[in-house]
Amino acid sequence: MNRRDFLRSLGFGAVAMAVPGFAARGERAATAPRKSEKLNFVFFLIDDMGWKDLGCYGSTFYETPNIDRLAGEGMRFTDAYAACPVCSPTRASIVAGKYPARLGITQWIGGPNEPTPYRHYLPLEELTIAEALKQAGYATGFVGKWHLSTRDPDRAKYYPDRQGFDENIGGDYSGAPPTYFWPYEKRGRNLETMPPGGADGEYLTDRLTDESLKFLEVNKNRPFLLYLSHYAVHTPIESKQALTDEYKAKAEKLPKTDGPRFVPVYSRYKTRQVQDNPAYAGMVQSVDESVGRVMNKLVELGVADNTAVIFMSDNGGLSTVAREAPTCNLPLRAGKGWLYEGGIREPMIIKWPGVVRPGSLCSEPVTSTDFYPTMLQMAGLPLKPKQHVDGVSLVPLLRGKRKLKRQAIYWHYPHYHGSGNKPSGAVRAGDYKLIEWYGDNSVELYNLKNDIGEKDDLAVKMPVKAAELRRMLHRWLRQMKAKVPTPEQLRQFNKKA
Repeated sequence: MNRRDFLRSLGFGAVAMAVPGFAARGERAATAPRKSEKLNFVFFLIDDMGWKDLGCYGSTFYETPNIDRLAGEGMRFTDAYAACPVCSPTRASIVAGKYPARLGITQWIGGPNEPTPYRHYLPLEELTIAEALKQAGYATGFVGKWHLSTRDPDRAKYYPDRQGFDENIGGDYSGAPPTYFWPYEKRGRNLETMPPGGADGEYLTDRLTDESLKFLEVNKNRPFLLYLSHYAVHTPIESKQALTDEYKAKAEKLPKTDGPRFVPVYSRYKTRQVQDNPAYAGMVQSVDESVGRVMNKLVELGVADNTAVIFMSDNGGLSTVAREAPTCNLPLRAGKGWLYEGGIREPMIIKWPGVVRPGSLCSEPVTSTDFYPTMLQMAGLPLKPKQHVDGVSLVPLLRGKRKLKRQAIYWHYPHYHGSGNKPSGAVRAGDYKLIEWYGDNSVELYNLKNDIGEKDDLAVKMPVKAAELRRMLHRWLRQMKAKVPTPEQLRQFNKKA
């Protein structure tokens, strides 16, 4: 291990700037790979991880030293968004480079088909990022949660190995594992594509990491894409007992909070106000350990300097339910299932050795459709604008620029959710964000620069700005050919419900 890798392994990303051979912003380091070598990719996708669930994003209860180290070695995004407040649509947007509304996948697959029908699979006609990289000679491995397939008997034809991945370990129609403990079976359900093996006490997050390390070992001498899509930290909230006990003791030492631990939302729902769930904290730590093991393996194999690492969550942390949600997204409002910031703003980190300045910060709004063109450009491959039509390459940001040429980012979630959210759409343009509720066509307007918690609704105070953003949202919905329920349709649905 050279001096720079040693310093990075300790988390001293900024110190690397003083190491001989380290490039200035936007330049390649002298030790960077030759142009003839293709850039490898490791993509970590975490399920239901909230914006505030990491130490580098401000959590003081969860412990994430490895992910914090990754942030110190790469660029941390403060305004990164999932394309939807639930999982399947965002996952589709990443691999296909299109908005969920364009794909027709606007709900988590397996969720209610009313009041708004949606597509229950990612069409095979979509040229995924895995297929694009595979065409360029990459080995492609998928490990973990897929959730882009119908539950019908022919579901396997939509699994990752039919969408450009050479290997598929653990990816099927499941939105969550039956349990996080081997043999990952409960009430007659299992993970269909998990390989044989395992033993009592084995934990799913660890097992998926083991399989990922095997993929890296086998493919170390060729360009690769490892897409490690953890089921964690999605329910069921199950951690290894030792970690749960450790965080239980930590929670008992927390100072008493001034206000309530849960705040009511509507009549049945409540939002968690503090991070103190021991089992959830243990799940977060297991994810962090996974990141550390993979990062260390890249160094061991001698490919760390030629591997880009991407870290992202598929939607906001679960903070608002009728029972007790496991995490808190404050200062963001609400959480999973909502178009408030807590449901869509995500932790996101990109490490690109020799290009991204270690420890850098980016506040430009970006979204999950952007990964597809970004990865192609990072790899030096031709873009496919007809495929990733809704994505914008983030390479200019990674090279040090501060802005993208994009007018706005949009969302469309025409469904009810178990968090209490109602059918709605949203648009963010600059610092302003508008949410429209389809049930009564009412709108809310926020200035996120001044009001990250979305407490001060400006719709009445700034009617011209609200009307402008609403027109933009409606124009985009027409372009997407989105299915938008009318107030009358929603009233009829609620009568039946």
